[in-house]
Amino acid sequence: MIARMRHTILVADDEATIRALVRATLSSAGYDVIEAAGGGEALELARSARPDLIVLDLMMPGRSGLEVLRELQADPELAATPVVMLSARTLAADREAAAADGADRFLAKPFSPRELVRVVADVLG
Repeated sequence: MIARMRHTILVADDEATIRALVRATLSSAGYDVIEAAGGGEALELARSARPDLIVLDLMMPGRSGLEVLRELQADPELAATPVVMLSARTLAADREAAAADGADRFLAKPFSPRELVRVVADVLG
């Protein structure tokens, strides 16, 4: 039997309750989770920890999720890191902007924990 590699997921959201829910959901599904409370911290952790996937809130104070996504895409060492955008903003324009900037998926808040696990597993392949 081949051992499955544990994936590390960076969760960036300014709401502590959302980070806790995402962490609990993904940890119970077998993922290692690291957290950032804002965009600057998310970029620092992405560069230092090299997560396998980033769950990124669209609306954060300071650097927005779209600004962070653009910076990730501009960094040759991080551009291939998959990103799942998470947002209470669900307008088509928000989804389109996230996709145009390189997001792999978009999940609307409130989200189903089961759907989050499915999307993460799908994106990680």
